[in-house]
Amino acid sequence: MSKPKISIIMPVYQVEKYVAKAIESIQKQTLSDWEFLIVDDGSLDKSGKICDEYAKYDSRIHVTHKKNGGAPSARNVAIDIAKGKYLYFMDSDDWAEPTMLEDMYCLAEKNCSQLVVAGFYIDTYYNDTEKYTQQQCSENAAFYSKRDFRKEAYRFFDKNLLYTPWNKLYLASYIQINKFYFPQTFWDDFPFNLSVIRDVERVCMTSKCYYHFIRQRSESETAKYRQNMYEKREEEHKWMLDLYNYWDVHNEASKEFLARRYVERIVGCVENVTNSSCNLSVAEKKASIREMIKNPRAALAARIAKPKSRYMQLMVLPIKWKNIQLTYLEGCTISKVKSKNIKLFAKLKANR
Repeated sequence: MSKPKISIIMPVYQVEKYVAKAIESIQKQTLSDWEFLIVDDGSLDKSGKICDEYAKYDSRIHVTHKKNGGAPSARNVAIDIAKGKYLYFMDSDDWAEPTMLEDMYCLAEKNCSQLVVAGFYIDTYYNDTEKYTQQQCSENAAFYSKRDFRKEAYRFFDKNLLYTPWNKLYLASYIQINKFYFPQTFWDDFPFNLSVIRDVERVCMTSKCYYHFIRQRSESETAKYRQNMYEKREEEHKWMLDLYNYWDVHNEASKEFLARRYVERIVGCVENVTNSSCNLSVAEKKASIREMIKNPRAALAARIAKPKSRYMQLMVLPIKWKNIQLTYLEGCTISKVKSKNIKLFAKLKANR
């Protein structure tokens, strides 16, 4: 048998309410020459059985069952057995528009791309039927050298297009020869993609959107308090600085982006410690905020950053002033909006 054009890789864990729609959105793709590698990561609900049922009637679907080890380990199992020319990674609680694989495959073939990056939708549900849809995309572009891509990469980072795996088509040989795997860590997508783009040469961007990332605000992980969020964001910022130093890209636009990205995430960390699910005392919360905004990196970023929205300009001011009380009140306000008015919070976040 000839190799399939695309290997679709999808980890599955405790998603019995959503996984059927994810699978069917792939079966409805206009490109039909694919293999679907589903890895059931030790689900305790009916997720694995649902996948097995689909595999019974579609020979392109292959289900692997393993002990629970997390989404990174599930994806890595499939990378090692994938036979397609290209790899596509999907999450099991999302879905894709029917022309996604065909359009991305054609772009990859036309441009001899190692990486194709598409736009996507964020569907934030604030009840069972109503949602706010945010569209993330950039203009069409094709890059054929490391230098050209690196110089413009900040624009695609800025649109949140380079962080996630599910809006991308990867040349399998590029991934497998370089042994790029998902690290066993929280937010594993980001370091994986940093590895991929570090030395990538041929990248194609499309302005079209295909993938629907579903955010159920009441159930979302983002609605919870993350104990080590600030430490994680500091680590991520170091990764970004290391990447740009490795690239030797230091233009003003990239510097401003890196500063704005950092300070916006500090705002998120402040909201995290003022979240109602955080059990720290008020004094402990303010001490945590002090650590964040007294950090010289925060002061430098607040000075360089040029927030695009009036909302974010206001959010950055208390950090720029190093005012702990105002920053604390800001976090409390954001947390209240986040819990009481999901629709407004989604719009503010989308337009920041």
